[in-house]
Amino acid sequence: MSAYLVLGIVLIIVLGYFNRKWIKNKFSPEKHTNYNIDDQFNSDRREREKEIDRLLGKMGKNGVNDLSDKDRKRLDELSKK
Repeated sequence: MSAYLVLGIVLIIVLGYFNRKWIKNKFSPEKHTNYNIDDQFNSDRREREKEIDRLLGKMGKNGVNDLSDKDRKRLDELSKK
């Protein structure tokens, strides 16, 4: 019985060793990295556009007056880029 237990443990360790890359990616996937400067620029641009859309979505009937001071400053910063 103990021989089967030892064999099972060794088998699990060997399988874990050969599948370590798959196991690592399964439990902690790698974040997408930008491959060149164009990808980085486009990624940053999409993030700015999403934030601008979020801030513009907060504005209701009163326009800019519905935004807090912090949101107004951030919208001004993003619009200058």
